[in-house]
Amino acid sequence: MPRIATVDADTPFRERFIAGLAYPLRGGGLATCVVLALAHYLALLPSYIGVIAAFTLWGATWRYAATCLLHTANGYADPPDIGVDENPAAGNGLTAIHLFAFALCFVSGVFYPQALWPLVLLFALTLPAIDMSLAFDGSLELAMSPVNWWEVMRRFGWAYLIPVGLNLATGVLIVLASVAATFLPRLISLPLYAFAYTYLIILNLHLMGAMIHQRHESFDLEPEAEKLMREGGYDDDAHLLEQVRAVATTDRQAAIGMLVTRMQGRSAPAQLHQAYRELLRQEGLRDGLLEHGQIWIAVLLANHESRRALGLVQECIEIEPAFLPDAPEHADALANLAARSGMTRLALKLCRGYLAHWPRSPEAPRMGLLAARLLGDELDQRTEAIVLLGKLAAAWPEHPLHHDMHALARRLQDPQPRPA
Repeated sequence: MPRIATVDADTPFRERFIAGLAYPLRGGGLATCVVLALAHYLALLPSYIGVIAAFTLWGATWRYAATCLLHTANGYADPPDIGVDENPAAGNGLTAIHLFAFALCFVSGVFYPQALWPLVLLFALTLPAIDMSLAFDGSLELAMSPVNWWEVMRRFGWAYLIPVGLNLATGVLIVLASVAATFLPRLISLPLYAFAYTYLIILNLHLMGAMIHQRHESFDLEPEAEKLMREGGYDDDAHLLEQVRAVATTDRQAAIGMLVTRMQGRSAPAQLHQAYRELLRQEGLRDGLLEHGQIWIAVLLANHESRRALGLVQECIEIEPAFLPDAPEHADALANLAARSGMTRLALKLCRGYLAHWPRSPEAPRMGLLAARLLGDELDQRTEAIVLLGKLAAAWPEHPLHHDMHALARRLQDPQPRPA
């Protein structure tokens, strides 16, 4: 099966946005930008021929952009090939809607300027919902329904303001590109302007597709790329993993370099991280394992995979008993998770590490109180717990938990057995 370059739906949008800036300049996207830019010389033809050519090229731009939206929403990392037209109706509809919006704003600006900004605001708010609806359904009637607009906005929530901002930014940049083009000869400015607005439109709809891909479950969509990966058991990262394993048989350092290059880009799946750690172990690179552990723990917590992060902490502690996550909020979250999960000694170790590294943190009294409870209630080390509580109370005499520290100390000093 041929390689499929995919994107994980959990990749943060900030990462998708940065990578997306190069999206129209790769593969089919770049070819489309160049071909359409050069084809705009047809607009110089006399009479209605040039006008028809301009409208046709504008329609081709929106048709390809609609295909990019669909392609991205289905989980593909690269632009579709030039000439691919998965939904002609969507492209035609997008062209008609955007030309109508432009014409209405132009007429309003000339004959009734008071209505211009309300119209701009209306189109800024509704065009993303219309664009996305047309790309998926191809139905102009459904896309123009206010009920449908509201449904799209509801599913996105506040995140809907992102495509609204993207549409506004695209419109402003296209106008700026048009103004800049007037300072150049027509034969030079025409293809440059066409290239610029084609790039911006493709980027805009690609980023909308990225947002839909992130929220595909709320849209009842199953990304096609994920389906193909499951059916074929093969994707771009699987191909890389095969290459890494082959290279590692003769040159483990080179294999490690291949994985480092991959993990410096978009979010890498767990199997690549595991392969990287296994190679580091084989090379005896203890410091590399600990450094990678810190990085991967942060990534896992950011992706709400706290239990996997806790397992990684245990693995790093086996390598270096003094290991501690390098961010106080990470150590805090993992200590509490370990305590809730019954991993008392690990939770206590994280609490003690927290107190040693960040003794004046505002959260230190709470972490110390948790450590004392673990010592006294779970490990029956009451004397040590009482000593710790005394130190905390002395160090934080005005803290809101000061009363809780004394209450726990009094309870632990009680010689009566604790109730079952």
